[in-house]
Amino acid sequence: MVSSDGAGIVGQAGGVLLTETLRATGLDRALSAGLERWRKPRAVHDPGKIVMDLAVMLALGGDCLSDIAILRAEPELFGPVPSDPTVSRLVTALAQASPQALRAIRKARSSARARAWELAGEHAPGTGGDLIPVDLDATIVLAHSEKEQAAPTWKRTFGFHPMTAFIDHGPSGTGEAAALDLRPGNAGSNTAEDHITTARAALQQIPSHLHKLVLVRTDSGGGTHGFIDWATRRRLKYSIGWGLTEDACEAILTLPEHVWQCAYDADRQPRPGAWVAELTGMLDLTGWPRGMRVIVRRERPHLGAQLRFTDIDGHRFTCFVTNTRCGQLADLELRHRRRARAEDRIRCAKDTGLRNLPLHAFAANRVWLELIALATDLTAWAQMLAFGDHPARRWEPKRLRLRVFSVAARLARGGRRLRLRLARHWPWADLTATAIGRMQMLPAP
Repeated sequence: MVSSDGAGIVGQAGGVLLTETLRATGLDRALSAGLERWRKPRAVHDPGKIVMDLAVMLALGGDCLSDIAILRAEPELFGPVPSDPTVSRLVTALAQASPQALRAIRKARSSARARAWELAGEHAPGTGGDLIPVDLDATIVLAHSEKEQAAPTWKRTFGFHPMTAFIDHGPSGTGEAAALDLRPGNAGSNTAEDHITTARAALQQIPSHLHKLVLVRTDSGGGTHGFIDWATRRRLKYSIGWGLTEDACEAILTLPEHVWQCAYDADRQPRPGAWVAELTGMLDLTGWPRGMRVIVRRERPHLGAQLRFTDIDGHRFTCFVTNTRCGQLADLELRHRRRARAEDRIRCAKDTGLRNLPLHAFAANRVWLELIALATDLTAWAQMLAFGDHPARRWEPKRLRLRVFSVAARLARGGRRLRLRLARHWPWADLTATAIGRMQMLPAP
């Protein structure tokens, strides 16, 4: 027999980890201060708190504004949550003042990121002088109705073509959303101006004293004069895909066999059937920045692979350019190939609200992307600060929601205290309780 009259029971109890992350990083105060101008004189709800609630909702798996009801149902965990009309009015107001609102949210994210990295210590990006990879990539978001500025895409679909930038945490973690820039569906994949705009927004999210450690990585869409020249003027390190030209193909065929070095696999072990070599001295690079190196990878396609028209002499070739002067070619090529982790970050972002933009107005959907960036950062910071070296730091959003966020609990009151008692039979109850306890020990800024 089933009834709906239970009391003292809460769902999504693991979401407390996200609210504690908001407190520890100071994101709650930063958003409240930054969005204060959009608070009406007699308003009950703080705009910053509403934005935080929407970000937590997305991190918990929501995909539209009305899904904030999962937080409204648990006021003991998430505090007072406004009604759907109040949420809708705020999003509309932020969209109408889009440039100022986006700047306020991004400024709050930037300050919270610096605080999160400070608390993370050796687990933070850039620790010990390590490079901070920032991966730029565009993705297609389908639209199933006539939304503003939705358009046919180069893949013969209909929707939007946002440009993204993610800070890669490497094999030990996931990554943070440095910038999500919404564009119409017919926006190009190799537009230098869009790459520069997104890269600038990403740099603003990284503490200035760490800019010298930033490594910008893109696919061949970023291999344009405009973008590489800009990265060179900013003195940024880069590793950018390079399209195979006719001159490059001719140069590859003239390379002697002894210059090819064995390439590495993902574990930095020699990979059979794959080699790397440098093409810099074989090409006319007049007009390109000084210090730019061209490196090519040669690989035998695996059995059953469909050959491409760019395959030469039975091998598949890919090129990239970098301004890194030292290091083995195999290491530089492996470093560039790890740019593919951006695809994982995009996939996770699509599991956090990016798969479908729920609003009609283009400006409102830009606000939605900022909420997705907030949710992505919240999740990454919670993993970085609370899980340490535990494999849970690498879990993707779906697994986190299933194992950590969705745990049920009972609220117990006594001694003037409110105690959250997680279900003891839950396989990951100890992990969740330890993570929340560790986060609660971190002081607020």
